[in-house]
Order: sequence, then structure tokens, then C-alpha cells
Amino acid sequence: MDMLRKTIGAVAISAAMLAPVISTNVLAATTAATEQQATANLIQQLNGIKSLSANFEQTTKATSGSKAPQKKGLSAQHMNQTFKGVMNVARPGKFYWETTSPSKQTIVTTGKMIWIYDPDLKQAIRQNLDEQVANTPALLLSGNTSQIMQSYRVTQPNKGKTYYTLFPKQSDGAFQSLTISFGANKAPSLMILEDSLGQTTQIRFTDVKVNPNLPNSIFDFTPPKGTDIIDQ
Repeated sequence: MDMLRKTIGAVAISAAMLAPVISTNVLAATTAATEQQATANLIQQLNGIKSLSANFEQTTKATSGSKAPQKKGLSAQHMNQTFKGVMNVARPGKFYWETTSPSKQTIVTTGKMIWIYDPDLKQAIRQNLDEQVANTPALLLSGNTSQIMQSYRVTQPNKGKTYYTLFPKQSDGAFQSLTISFGANKAPSLMILEDSLGQTTQIRFTDVKVNPNLPNSIFDFTPPKGTDIIDQ
């Protein structure tokens, strides 16, 4: 579960990381949406995405003075590195996340079973996509939007802007806050996750295509011959 959370956790966002983009003076001069309005607006935004493909760049940094990465979460050599890869999403429940540089890893699910494949280790982790895993940030883009209200408290600091900060209602979740920002094409452009370990993960999406025709074969995964399969 830790391996899944730290990898999938890459797909989330925090309002603090948007501070250089969003002036506090602007925020003070605008009116935030109510929680009910923010939730409805985010659901409407996500419901317009039936499928999605994009390239991503992911970087994780530790908060100043934090020692947490030395103990758990991402190892020290992964901090401040930029990981690149591709993402494909198709509702309901289909998700493909492949890191291609500087190391390789693939996460694939069709909504019932999730695979985490590491070609360098020749290892594949297989586990059922239970409710706890289904509520992780990465699967927000492919999951059931009606569950957002049940799982997250949604805020929209500026009701005229399409960025939202989500706080999980369960205190034992993999992250403390998640902010997601949408671009002009109504697709996610930036996600940042702040977790309880003092780590912030930022993901930028480029070459985003909304509602492309994605073949089902993208989400079919068969471990290569010789792969060590671990069931969790």
C-alpha cells in the first residue's frame, strides 16, 4: 500500500504551490465559492472528461526542516528529481500511468484490479482496487465523481477561477491537501499534493488531449514472462 500511495500520490495538488501564480491580493478581492458550490463546480468540470491523455512531469520536494523522507515515503535520491511519463484515463475506472524517465514504472487499472509494474526489478504488484485505494488522488480523474462529496471537502478560493483545493474527510489518508487546476481546454494542467510526511509533489501536464478515442488494450496488462508477481 505504501508503494502504491507514494506513486499514485504524485497525481495531486496544493494551494500553497499555486501561490506564485495566484496573488493573495487577488484572492482577498474575490469571493470564494461555498463548499456546496465548489463541489458542484468540480463535479461538473470532471464530468466533461470522458477520456484523457497527457504527458506529465513530476517533482517531489521536502518541506524545509522535514526529516520524514529519510524514514518513510520517497527515498532521498528521489527528492527534487523530475520524473517524466505519460497518462491515459477513461471513465469509468480505467487508468494508465507510466513513468519513462529517469526510471520506469507502470500503474494500470480497469477499476477492479490494479497492477504496479517495475521492469528494473522484474516485479509486479497486484491488488484489488478496494474503496481505500479508489479514493487516492490519482484515481480522482477516472473514478466516480458522485463519490467526491463523500470523500473530500472541496474548496474553490476564487469562484471565477477553475482551481480547487480538496481535503480528505478521512484523517488517515495518503495526503493532507490536494489542489487541481484546469486549463483553457477544461483539462487538468497542474496537480500538487501535500502529505503528512512534509513532502510536496507537483505534477504538470502537457500535450493534454480531452476525450480522445482510447482503445481498451491500453488498460490491459499482462506481466512479461519471468516477472515476479506479488499479491497484496
